[in-house]
Amino acid sequence: MKQQTFGKTIASLRKEKNMTQSELAEQMGVTDKAVSKWERDLSCPDVASLPRLAEILGVTIDELMFANGEAAKPEKSELRDIVLLVCKAVALAMGIGVTALSILGKLEPTSAITMLGLGLTALAMNSFVGKHKED
Repeated sequence: MKQQTFGKTIASLRKEKNMTQSELAEQMGVTDKAVSKWERDLSCPDVASLPRLAEILGVTIDELMFANGEAAKPEKSELRDIVLLVCKAVALAMGIGVTALSILGKLEPTSAITMLGLGLTALAMNSFVGKHKED
């Protein structure tokens, strides 16, 4: 199911009400150019005006915000890829941090162990999630 943009949602709801951009603009207290920009996804209505826009278009704020009635959710594989990337980034950051701070002489041994522990934990999580990537 393809997600509809916020601007396209406004346009289709306005058209369902047989309303012109000028009529919607007048009721919203904005210019027809502003409504045109909303519908072309070049700008968005002010957050404070969303309740009024939803009321005029005869929908709830949730229906207005989520074009097909549901929020776009990332795929499981996308989430897994994000987790893998974050784990690698944390491990790398901890390694670089320990190295740089040690060279500068600004790192206590207990802090170094803690940072390296966090890095190793991130690598272990990366390995665990990576092994289950094919599942």
